Amino acid sequence: MSTTQPIRKMEDLELLKNFYLTEKPNLRNYALICTAVNTALRISDILNLTWGNVYHIESKRFRIHLEIIEKKTQKRTLIALNQNVIQALSLYLESLSSVTEKQYIFTAKHSMTPLCREQAFRIIRTACIALKLPENISPHSLRKTFGYHAWASGANPALLVSIYNHSSYNITKRYLGIEQDEKDQVFLHTKL
Repeated sequence: MSTTQPIRKMEDLELLKNFYLTEKPNLRNYALICTAVNTALRISDILNLTWGNVYHIESKRFRIHLEIIEKKTQKRTLIALNQNVIQALSLYLESLSSVTEKQYIFTAKHSMTPLCREQAFRIIRTACIALKLPENISPHSLRKTFGYHAWASGANPALLVSIYNHSSYNITKRYLGIEQDEKDQVFLHTKL
């Protein structure tokens, strides 16, 4: 199957998250991956985030929620920023000389413009190749990974449908690869 899949194994996810922290240090790339996997946003929305979306410059504190209008759906989305996102963004922020609220978080080198989608793909691809992770992992995989692990942890299916703006749980199950996992378990556990 060549379609993008979630990262199912936590150890693979930890390897990917930490690649740009330990193996090939780059705090921007580390923060990008942590933000993507913990917010379930599309990469186009992540690349358009500004520091003002996540950080209150005057009080020098991270916001409790990230609030955006999603590019694809034009729907308002409110996402609680968890400690993993805040920790990754804090490390990255500390490495920068200064930021403004209107400044993009994930900028191209020596530029104030946001990374392009292709560069985000290369960042993830580079780490996956170095770590020998599956070839079908992409920025969109990180969006799916959030939902997959939320489901595996017992999240309410109706909330997952809402997070992804799907019309039914069956669509969400297919999107996250859950449907196939459930089918696989039937075949693996039925030994005739």
